[in-house]
Amino acid sequence: MKPLSVYVHIPFCTIKCGYCDFNAYAGMHGLMPSYRNALVREIAGWGDVLGRREVVTIGFGGGTPGEMPAEQIGEVVRAVRESSGAFTDDAEVSLEANPGTTSYRHFEGLRAAGVTRLSLGAQSFDTDELRFLDRIHSAEATEGSLQLAREAGFESVSLDLIYGLPGQEMATWERNLRRAIELEPDHISAYALTVEEGTPLAFRVGRGEVTPLDGDLVAAMYDRASELLEAAGFRQYELSNWAKPGHESRHNLAYWIDREYLGVGAGAHGYLGGERYENIAHPRAYIAAFGPDGGGRQEVGGGVRPAVAERYIPDRATALFDWLTLALRRIEGFAPEQFEARFGLGVEDAVGPVLDECERAGLLGRDGRVRLSRAGRQLHSEIAVRILAHLREQVVAAD
Repeated sequence: MKPLSVYVHIPFCTIKCGYCDFNAYAGMHGLMPSYRNALVREIAGWGDVLGRREVVTIGFGGGTPGEMPAEQIGEVVRAVRESSGAFTDDAEVSLEANPGTTSYRHFEGLRAAGVTRLSLGAQSFDTDELRFLDRIHSAEATEGSLQLAREAGFESVSLDLIYGLPGQEMATWERNLRRAIELEPDHISAYALTVEEGTPLAFRVGRGEVTPLDGDLVAAMYDRASELLEAAGFRQYELSNWAKPGHESRHNLAYWIDREYLGVGAGAHGYLGGERYENIAHPRAYIAAFGPDGGGRQEVGGGVRPAVAERYIPDRATALFDWLTLALRRIEGFAPEQFEARFGLGVEDAVGPVLDECERAGLLGRDGRVRLSRAGRQLHSEIAVRILAHLREQVVAAD
């Protein structure tokens, strides 16, 4: 059976942070039982697909899935397991949680529900930075949550950090990194703060209340993170992710290696048979889609899907772009043969001039694999723009 990953979106949060543009909602925890029921029904509706596939990972994201009762998480995991053609003994089931809103009993319940990997949204260990990010936990809560997770039996725990905050100094960022390392997690993700359109943070920046940090300093912080984490035994395997051996995120790897994945839940995205789809975004509308009156129905993956709001097959240029830019997020890059096997086209024929340009600039290497250099990792987005422009130009020339 072909391997399949399943993404489950849990859109509930206690507070929606000002920088967040994810499909997340505060003050709707009362919907959780109905939402769980809708998830189980959607998963059952995908039984024709799941029954032919081997599920190798399940990833719970959000929102804050850690705020959903453990028994409800367990029912969702069980629904996937029962619908799948095979569920590997070593399947990774990962879940995101916030420090300070969980307990030992909850962690214990999550382990019993089948969750194997936990990601804690620490973000920072600095009180002022946590306040700026609208986080309701403290540094001590992060330390306590990680300890409770260990006591509950979690052998793979990750910490998420954010850097590049307005006014942040290198010394503060180093303290955050060192404190995270001292807690001995198995994995650390570090993301630069981005100002997403439509968020409260974007409005504050637009009004001049907040000034984004200088880009050169943000780049220096990224380099410093690489140095400190690698010295502490973490191996960088993706642009924003470092892991101790054997603790890489197998679920996220599915996105970077072009594996198909099923997306269930409000606003979830999926990728099947070359087709991409997106579910109804609002939790109430999503729940209603599985009520007696049903909802908008789309034909996706060979069946009728009540929750799907949009579906499309990317054009060839977009498919090439998606594959290349995701593959280049991995530190090991990709082998040209992998690209050719996927598209029946040599990578040099597709984007050779862009690769040449990047290699001359010291941003990329070709030693049997195509991979970004350390300097190129800083400019992944700019390289991606150049790749897309070149592919679009080829399409126009072909027409």
